[in-house]
Amino acid sequence: MDLEQGIPSHDTLGRTFAMFNSEGFSRCFTEWVKAVGTKQDKQIAIDGKVMCGTQEKQLGRKGLDMVTAFAVEAGLSLAQRAVAEKSNEITAIPFLLEMLALEACVVTIDAMGCQTEIADQIIEQKGDYILSLKGNQGQLQEDTQQMFTYFEQLTFADIPHSYDRQVSKGHGRLEVRECWTFSPQPFAEYFRTLDKWRGLKTVVMVRAQRQIGEKTEIETRYFISSLAASAKEHLGFIRSHWGIENKLHYVLDVAFREDNHQARLGHSAANLAVIRKIVLNLLRQESSAKGGIHAKRLRCGWDLAFRMKVLRPLLDSS
Repeated sequence: MDLEQGIPSHDTLGRTFAMFNSEGFSRCFTEWVKAVGTKQDKQIAIDGKVMCGTQEKQLGRKGLDMVTAFAVEAGLSLAQRAVAEKSNEITAIPFLLEMLALEACVVTIDAMGCQTEIADQIIEQKGDYILSLKGNQGQLQEDTQQMFTYFEQLTFADIPHSYDRQVSKGHGRLEVRECWTFSPQPFAEYFRTLDKWRGLKTVVMVRAQRQIGEKTEIETRYFISSLAASAKEHLGFIRSHWGIENKLHYVLDVAFREDNHQARLGHSAANLAVIRKIVLNLLRQESSAKGGIHAKRLRCGWDLAFRMKVLRPLLDSS
């Protein structure tokens, strides 16, 4: 680009990002991710993040909620979709899934995405799902909880199931995670809505016990899955799902200070969110330099050769 008048001003850049269509830009981002050969990995985690700096309390406007599909193993963003105003993440997830090739992938989503339509779409796109259960699917959660309670009373005697236990220690904390899985099909008469869930093969219970000093916390969560896999495999996917919080949302807040950004005009907030994910992907794929994402960003600012090296995948695909 020949910038005869020099580098555009802050206001010019702001107006530009506010004008062009955020949905189209998000699709361009997804196509670029595919063009540079980013592998989607075995697991794709989908979760939303509210950009706190975009909220306008005096006008009663909530912060923009961005839903992102994240390749857990590679630590790379694959696609994103802004949640429409006066809507929720349920409406954004189907559009996000459409942009992805899900064959041979496991999609993990929290309770907001536990919808029969979303499960259908993942199966139709030849993927698998692990969906968290909460009150939004009351009968299924209630039936699942009651079955696990009954089986525990029997100590799972003569009940075909899988079990795994993992223990981790560190920083004065002891964590014990237990996972039980079984196929609900032989017990279909005890599940009132089982036939509504396409591809459902396994129900999962995970119990996490955390001990810090003398304080002990116990949390039990339930999931449904289209995988006929062991408890160990399911526990691995469920734990890895939180990589989207640690590797993406946390990094955006700390290294990019995303929650401090107050771009609110037009589509600017959603478009700048795409820019940050492009930059994060580029920095993640640059492995020759030591240090974290923040250190690499600083080096890009003062080292032209390194900056061009980081930008090369973007330039080569243009």
